[in-house]
Amino acid sequence: MSRDLRLLPIAGGVWAFALVCVFVPPAAQWCLFGGVLGAAASLLWMLRRSSAAASMAGVVLVMLAAIAAVSVTVLAATPAREGAASWDGRVVEATGEVSTSASVGRDGRLWMEVQLTGIGSPGSVRAASAPVRIGIDPADGFDLGATVRVKGEAAATDPGERAALVVFASEASVEEPASGVFAVAAGLRSAFIDRAQRLPEPGAGLLPGLAVGDTRAVSTELNDDMRTSGLSHLTAVSGANCAIVVGAVFWLAALCGAGRGTRVVAAALGLAGFVVLVTPEPSVVRAAVMAGVAMLSLLLGRPSAGAGMLALSASGILIADPWLASTAGFALSVSASGALILLSPSLTRELARFMPQPLALAIAVPTSAQLVCGPVIALFAEQQSLVGLVANLLAAPAAPIATVIGLLACLAAPVGVLADLLAASAWLPAAWIAQTASITARLPFAQIAMVPGIASAVLVGVVSAAIGVILADGYRAVPVVRGVAAAVLAVALALGGAHVVLNGPLASATTPDEWSVAACDVGQGDALVVRSEGAIALIDTGPEPEPLASCLRELGVERVDLLVLTHFDLDHVGGVEAVQGRVGAVLHGPPGESGDERMLQHLADGGATVGQAAAGMRGDLGAASWQVLWPQRGSEAFPPGNDQSVVLEIGGGGVPRSLFLGDLSGEAQRMLERTAHLRGGYAVVKVAHHGSADQDFPLYQDLHPSVALFSAGVDNDYGHPRAETLASLEAAGARVLRTDQQGRLLVGLAGDELQLWAEKQPP
Repeated sequence: MSRDLRLLPIAGGVWAFALVCVFVPPAAQWCLFGGVLGAAASLLWMLRRSSAAASMAGVVLVMLAAIAAVSVTVLAATPAREGAASWDGRVVEATGEVSTSASVGRDGRLWMEVQLTGIGSPGSVRAASAPVRIGIDPADGFDLGATVRVKGEAAATDPGERAALVVFASEASVEEPASGVFAVAAGLRSAFIDRAQRLPEPGAGLLPGLAVGDTRAVSTELNDDMRTSGLSHLTAVSGANCAIVVGAVFWLAALCGAGRGTRVVAAALGLAGFVVLVTPEPSVVRAAVMAGVAMLSLLLGRPSAGAGMLALSASGILIADPWLASTAGFALSVSASGALILLSPSLTRELARFMPQPLALAIAVPTSAQLVCGPVIALFAEQQSLVGLVANLLAAPAAPIATVIGLLACLAAPVGVLADLLAASAWLPAAWIAQTASITARLPFAQIAMVPGIASAVLVGVVSAAIGVILADGYRAVPVVRGVAAAVLAVALALGGAHVVLNGPLASATTPDEWSVAACDVGQGDALVVRSEGAIALIDTGPEPEPLASCLRELGVERVDLLVLTHFDLDHVGGVEAVQGRVGAVLHGPPGESGDERMLQHLADGGATVGQAAAGMRGDLGAASWQVLWPQRGSEAFPPGNDQSVVLEIGGGGVPRSLFLGDLSGEAQRMLERTAHLRGGYAVVKVAHHGSADQDFPLYQDLHPSVALFSAGVDNDYGHPRAETLASLEAAGARVLRTDQQGRLLVGLAGDELQLWAEKQPP
């Protein structure tokens, strides 16, 4: 056992240095120099020492050689990546081969990775080779292996991201369709997806995701539910799908009387065929390798050997593609596979003391994965699912059935009647999983908001470790360790119970009743609430649903009478699902893309009356009155976006006279002042564009606001709010309030006096 576990530090060291190399590419040459030098020293040491010391030196030698190999990969790829990134902020034309499957993003675009063959200004494409990510309007033919051509605006990615460039395509075409085995696989998938979509919901859209990893038919609402319930790993090709395929083929071969070697070969071939069918993109290959190693070691009864194989496999994958080191998917694959190999057998033995062995195994596998993956999720995600374990236990029996029968339906596509029968059979377990996700996601406190990072990961890791110690059989003989674990869980449950009470029944009780204007703390985005005599207006929704939902819950808001979507940037509309089905009327800025129209239709389907805002529109909110000041009717001075933001004025009925400026730039602000004939004396002004430097400072002098609200995220990449904007508002006599420093902000009116509250710091 110990000999196999000695390989784990190799994977850890390679992973750590891969992160250094991809986040700080200039450091790669020093890592290469140090790796080669260290490997040579280790080799000399190994040749001169005893067998035990030589064995340890051998491990160090392998790790240093692998680090040097990672460095070579990064150094070799850096010039091409830097060449692609140099097109940042420019309109480009690019050609390349699709290297991943496509998925629909929140913006409605179809997103995929492409390996560049050329890039340049429109009409002047030069040879290039680097991974880029492209977003296009949904279209057919963009399958793995197809050669495509796109035109659009390019943006460089942050260090550490696998794609060197992102292209927001305005034009896209397929130059050469996928061919060979990729074309066959694409045809089978397409026929299966069409067949699945003829089945009823829930389950029809989810079935292709469960069987072949195609999530394009999964609705935004169901996708959010799957994420909240901790089941999102089932809607894409992950280690769970690969493990199911390996286990199914292994079991079928055993049922046919095959020997151990034959079963292993059959499982490997089945997994390889599955990878080709669902597209052999890097994430799928990574998941297949991890899950294949874990499942085979478990099925063969060699978990310790599996740990060593897992370490070597992870190291090999990082040598081939070091940028995977910074992805959540790779971390989750390794963690889940490690849990399956090392933790689930211990949990199974302990649980088998109280229940049948098959049931113990069925519970132990998702439990171990949840415990180990929880800290990794806390590093990246802003929410932590509290119902993930329950949801996975409920969905676990259905997932293998839907996956295996769905795969058979996909392969049987040429035989229509058989494919229809198999697809219908796979629909039932898919519908069960969809319903499980929907029901568990709507349970009270299905997830909690957490600030992603190391602190959250440590907190979740401590709680997960405590649960693991209580459940694992290896610690029954160590009462002190189990006692400490029990104490940790008791404290966690007490704090969790307090959180539930304060954010549930007592959520609105902790909020002052006198507020009429609220700026929700939703990170880098806008979400402002106005209340008059119980009527509610919500201006923008922030970038994510959960922070907005939490804010509305704490404010006691159940329904939104008027939703104003100032414009369709993600930081203003990304959280719209939090109020879906609870909106009376929607006013919106000019839509710019097909995804914007789909969002509006989704709101209309939920019962909202939808209309485009234009200057001069007026209405009532309780006893208050509102009017739209911008954009002008028929105005084409600016394209849809920041400068066409809806500008709203609200006042009266207990609401202080307030102006909400959306994301207008300085030029648009000057046009607003000329056309709207603004007069001063505003009690509250929501400063434009999160306090960017592009402001018309004389406008704020003329508005003479008493309170200036800045809605921005903590340590955001844009430096919002800018120092010069803060200084300008203070010079105009405004009291500056910032969500990034003070959390949720509340403004009320008592007679002629403003009342101010802040969540984190006194205003």
